Amino acid sequence: MSGFGWRRGRLGPAVPVAPGARVDRFEIFFDLVFVFSFFIITRATALEVDGGALLHALLVLAVLWWSWVVHSIVATKIRLGEGFVPVLMTVGMAALFTFALSLPNAFRDPRGNAAGPIVAAVSYTVIRGVHLLLYLHAVRDSPNERRQLLRFTPELVGSTLLLGVAALVPPKIDDLFSSAAVRDGLWATVVLLQYSTGLIAGTWGWGVASAEHWTERYDLILIIALGESVISVGVGSNLLGQPPTWPAVAAAVLGIFFTAALWWAHYDMVGPAARIALHAAEDGPRVAMARDAYGYLFLPMIAGIILFALGAEMIVHQIADPHHPQHLPAQSPGVPLLFGGVICYICGNMLFQLRTLRTLSWTRVATVLLLAVSIPVAGHLPALAALALLTAITIGMVAAEVVVFDEGRRALRKLVFEERTSHEAHEAAYRARWHEPHERDEGE
Repeated sequence: MSGFGWRRGRLGPAVPVAPGARVDRFEIFFDLVFVFSFFIITRATALEVDGGALLHALLVLAVLWWSWVVHSIVATKIRLGEGFVPVLMTVGMAALFTFALSLPNAFRDPRGNAAGPIVAAVSYTVIRGVHLLLYLHAVRDSPNERRQLLRFTPELVGSTLLLGVAALVPPKIDDLFSSAAVRDGLWATVVLLQYSTGLIAGTWGWGVASAEHWTERYDLILIIALGESVISVGVGSNLLGQPPTWPAVAAAVLGIFFTAALWWAHYDMVGPAARIALHAAEDGPRVAMARDAYGYLFLPMIAGIILFALGAEMIVHQIADPHHPQHLPAQSPGVPLLFGGVICYICGNMLFQLRTLRTLSWTRVATVLLLAVSIPVAGHLPALAALALLTAITIGMVAAEVVVFDEGRRALRKLVFEERTSHEAHEAAYRARWHEPHERDEGE
């Protein structure tokens, strides 16, 4: 029996995604490994926060996020938790985990040991190879989609080769500045190649079978990223390594409050309304919206989460230090990272709202402006007061939107709730059949 026949016989075939498909549990399992990479990026950058480290973090994040976009495209075609697919996806998960572990060494002295960059390049190639195999299998009976895939061949080959060159060539350059510049330039070229290809290739030949699956997948990764930021702050600021103090407890509470406000900013109105907008769109417009709003504009939100997690960690670490006077201002660059990260997150969410709903909330614009002008003020406040100022601004934005947009919010929540209860009633009616007695076959 052939290898494919064995897969079909023992594990079952790949199952296509239906229009009403939802995210399955294996996908969430994969997401946890993926978001571990966010944690590693934050931890590696926190070791030495400067302009170069932030640039490297953003380059790695952009390359990593593109692999996530490709992964989500594959997940629109086949159910990742069915048949033989989880076997291949586990290989991809192992490569992703290895890629994440190699990131702290990917941008160290390029003239030193090249093991970290090489492992990163090889792991990334394996990830993309797994996605390519699964997608080719999924579209084997669709000539149009196979032709569309050819448009991405230069990106696939180019990005993997460039990462390999970035691992092998810089160590051969004696000058440190030139070596680092070549390495960073190659990584930047990879990012430019990937995201420009997504725009140039267009939407012809693509399709999003289940808008529900697509939106739910991205919403879940954003939630996990927000949760990972809380873990990063708690672990990195050493809150677990010493007896709690009142300032440390207050800082922890404020961190949860402003993170919850950022969660609310997306998931209360904008996220649900965008989900309905993607359901309403069809064919090319649906693919373009899925690409632009979710594939591209989620990236600044994820970047903002990593940035404000770095800033919050620095500030909370200072507050939790019993030997550090509480009246001193937050150490640089904690405040710019904290406020700038929140600004990046909200701006990304504003662009997402503009692309999906063609609206822009004045409350978000006012909040961004207020956060920007508050940075120099917060830089002179005690660390706990700076954190409290940010929390007050974000909670104030949420409270203002609940009051100002009350009518529209109620209508949206009602619609979402009606859809949910209808879906739950349908599921309950289907499962009620399990309680019905089975009729005996003749002869029993």
